[in-house]
Amino acid sequence: MQAAIFDLDGTLLDSMHIWADVDAEFLAKRGIVVPDDYTEIITPMSLDETAVYTIARFGLEEGVDDLKREWNRMVEVAYTHDVGLKPYAREYLLSLKEHGMKLAVATSLPRSLYEPALANNGLLHLFDALCSTDEVGVGKRRPDVFLLAAERLATAASSCVVYEDLLEAIISARQAGMTTYAVYDESSKAGWQKMVEIADGTIYNFKDAAIPGVGATAPGCSLVL
Repeated sequence: MQAAIFDLDGTLLDSMHIWADVDAEFLAKRGIVVPDDYTEIITPMSLDETAVYTIARFGLEEGVDDLKREWNRMVEVAYTHDVGLKPYAREYLLSLKEHGMKLAVATSLPRSLYEPALANNGLLHLFDALCSTDEVGVGKRRPDVFLLAAERLATAASSCVVYEDLLEAIISARQAGMTTYAVYDESSKAGWQKMVEIADGTIYNFKDAAIPGVGATAPGCSLVL
């Protein structure tokens, strides 16, 4: 493997609880209780897709840009100052760099949120490419954002490994010919068993995670090469 492509929310960043709070607060202001299936449906979507879906599902009168601005206002302080990393994520990224791997971000977050979060956690300088689904116009049910990351890294898809906590993203990255690591997060536990079945590797804790291509594995990380 020559390059590693990372999701942020739920993979490198311990941030999914923030979006659950945003969903609840946003809909409560409009007299709506969050439906049981809402989070699962919107998680693979880009921010634009989420806004379109939310407006249609709940019959809202606001426009797409209105929703995006409100959501961004609700979370910008948290992403700038409060959102932290998953345990040992920093050390794992540094290990990948030491082994000569190029690093990229492929996230559904807009630049206005992911750059401050990475900078606040001292990681921004580690990445060779930063990509958002905003740039490709579709969510992670399609591999476009992963392919954009590979292009910016000047690396073939077959030489990239994608780290994700989302089943749909694991599926689309594999369809693009990339190696995949499923990263456990409580927010996506419903799809975890399926991710274990289809991903090339699984990570429960970055402390124990293997370096792709090195071959050694440790408790908490299983890898098929």
